[in-house]
Amino acid sequence: MSAPAAKERPIGVFDSGVGGLSVLRAIRAQMPHEAVVYFGDQGHVPYGPRPLEQVVACNTASAAALHFLRHKFPALSFVGMEPAVKPAAETTRTGVVGVLATPATFQGALYASVVERFAANVTLLQSTCPGLVQQIEAGELDAPATRSILEQALRPMLERGIDTVVLGCTHYPFVIPLIQSIVGAEVRVIDPAPAVARQVARVLDGSGGGAAAGGSGTLRFFTSGDPAALARLLPRLLGDSGPVQRVAWEGYKIKPPQG
Repeated sequence: MSAPAAKERPIGVFDSGVGGLSVLRAIRAQMPHEAVVYFGDQGHVPYGPRPLEQVVACNTASAAALHFLRHKFPALSFVGMEPAVKPAAETTRTGVVGVLATPATFQGALYASVVERFAANVTLLQSTCPGLVQQIEAGELDAPATRSILEQALRPMLERGIDTVVLGCTHYPFVIPLIQSIVGAEVRVIDPAPAVARQVARVLDGSGGGAAAGGSGTLRFFTSGDPAALARLLPRLLGDSGPVQRVAWEGYKIKPPQG
């Protein structure tokens, strides 16, 4: 399989697993002509419980590695993820906001900085939703066990008066219908993916690197896990598909695609 033409300069999306497909979905909606290369490190998912020193992707990655990556690769533009605490704090009516994210995201300096700058006068109720990422990786988006995890996280928040839920993990937008069914229509659920896609578009416009209307829009997928498993989830999570190849970490390098 040939690589995309150099002049095409595809967008790269890197996540611990399938979570980044929520961002890719938003990118495709806004920029359908852009070629994209997606890498899901499913061989090491979930990242959330790992120490920050081990993490290099998704919301958790932004909390751990974004500053380092920008310093290490100055020729590349990086668009990171951060929990949408700012818009939640600006629009909450009750002053109580729920945040669902991983332990590593909550531990990171990026999250602390966002809270300090934008949520000083807001009560933030946090939950790490243990097991939720694994349920989504398995495609169990509306299973009883998935609902149970979300009920345990959200019911105590509802009792304390939340009117907004912030999704601080790229995986979580895939269970928005389930979350909404638990919290009700009066509670706003903020998906950060569209805002990230808009930022990607701004970066491309600023660099002159965006694809023309006749761009290929090709999708290529890589995983450190099971390619067949990822391929099965693509139509459901992304509404699209493409070739999936397996890669493997070797120390701090990645082995070439296999198969």
